[in-house]
Amino acid sequence: MSVDVVVNEDDLAEMVEQVWVSYLDPEGVSPLVPTGDEAQTTEVHSSVSITGSWTGHVVYASSTAAARRAAAAFLAMEDGEVSQDDLSDVLGELANIVGGNVKAMLPPGCFLSLPQVVLAPEATTIYPSAERITGLYGTWDGEPVSVSMWQSRSDLKKEEDTE
Repeated sequence: MSVDVVVNEDDLAEMVEQVWVSYLDPEGVSPLVPTGDEAQTTEVHSSVSITGSWTGHVVYASSTAAARRAAAAFLAMEDGEVSQDDLSDVLGELANIVGGNVKAMLPPGCFLSLPQVVLAPEATTIYPSAERITGLYGTWDGEPVSVSMWQSRSDLKKEEDTE
């Protein structure tokens, strides 16, 4: 049984803003600037899946430069010190943090997977049984960053059938 999504674009934007201020730009000198451009090209991404009363995915995607910068900020390092493992760990943690916040807004009975990290464009991962339902698309110092939510198509069909 699936439930209607209670997380909208504004909620997602607020969650991402909290992550940004807490971990990536605590001084407020380089905010994530929303652009609304879904077509932006990303080079790396991470995701967590949510199953149970709601089924879908939360995906964090960015350019490699933005990911390296995020890892450096998150780990209090210089960009040049960030290893591939650091990059992967932080991408996974960012998806996990936002995914956990999304899960907290859903009804009880949802479970969060471990993060999956792919150091390749978001377009290389296809969610054939899911549909993008909302997202935040922006730039961070000119580099693309996005956080999107995907819901199971079977859940969406069940919602349509009950309307």
